[in-house]
Amino acid sequence: MAGSRVAHATLKGPSVVKEIAIAITLGIAAGSVWKRYHWNLQRKTKEFYDMYDKGEISVVTAEEE
Repeated sequence: MAGSRVAHATLKGPSVVKEIAIAITLGIAAGSVWKRYHWNLQRKTKEFYDMYDKGEISVVTAEEE
């Protein structure tokens, strides 16, 4: 048993190409989520001002007597 060897996993350094690919993928995913959020916010703002210009809504509350 003196000469028995156990197979160990050899540790390699980080793969630069793999890390760059993962970073690009995560960056694009996060950027697209951020962009969709802002497009939705812009759409809601545009709808509000369109309704305001048409007179369908008002920003002043009606006074109750």
